[in-house]
Amino acid sequence: MIRIEGLTKVFPNPDGTEKTAVDRISFRIARGEIYGLLGPNGAGKTTTLRMVSGLLRPTAGSVFIGGIDVTGHPQEVKRQIGYLTANTGLYMRLTPFELLEYFATLYSIPRAPARQRIAELVAWLGMEDFLKLRCGALSTGQKQRTNIARALIADPSVLVLDEPTLGLDVLSNRLILTFVRKQAEAGKTVLLSTHALDEIETMCRRIGLIHNGRLIAEGDLETLKRQTNRQRLSEVFLKLVGADEPVIAD
Repeated sequence: MIRIEGLTKVFPNPDGTEKTAVDRISFRIARGEIYGLLGPNGAGKTTTLRMVSGLLRPTAGSVFIGGIDVTGHPQEVKRQIGYLTANTGLYMRLTPFELLEYFATLYSIPRAPARQRIAELVAWLGMEDFLKLRCGALSTGQKQRTNIARALIADPSVLVLDEPTLGLDVLSNRLILTFVRKQAEAGKTVLLSTHALDEIETMCRRIGLIHNGRLIAEGDLETLKRQTNRQRLSEVFLKLVGADEPVIAD
């Protein structure tokens, strides 16, 4: 469903030099799969997700969603993608219901199907209690549930999630991850980036590890454990990025 080939992004620096944020990354994600993208801060994860979503044009390489080139047909592909970050903003004066109606209009969804879709998302995400409150008055978890509903209003076939549970309490975290898992079980393709290693370990069948802009390892957790001779994902991660030296107390 998602095919990434030689994806590269180079940014200019103020001094005239260049910074390669993503360096010739290639991987594939099947329909119904949750693929975890893991890496330290500054590794290139968010840049990769923005290129996959068509929000950022790559310097080189290609992204295909359902066989369609994202760069060549960005508007067509964006209709297939639900993109969500931990920092996605809301219109604070609107209620979640008004916000969802507005985005349904942007996707040219007729009024009756839009109302039905909103009702489904509200029920699935447990939004009934705050549906008519202004977004500015919502808690962090309520805002993120609203954002997930916004990302899914057009029933996209692909979900691109960048730290979707950042800052959430345990209950909101579980609700959102359960919802994402059910979306994958229904056939949606999910690209998930998070620093929460337990989320990667429990949610993802395969993992890609980015370091310094490059995909340095990929595979299921058991394969990566064998490659590194480590048993925990945190230990696998540290081994692969060359930071697994023991901490020595003074």
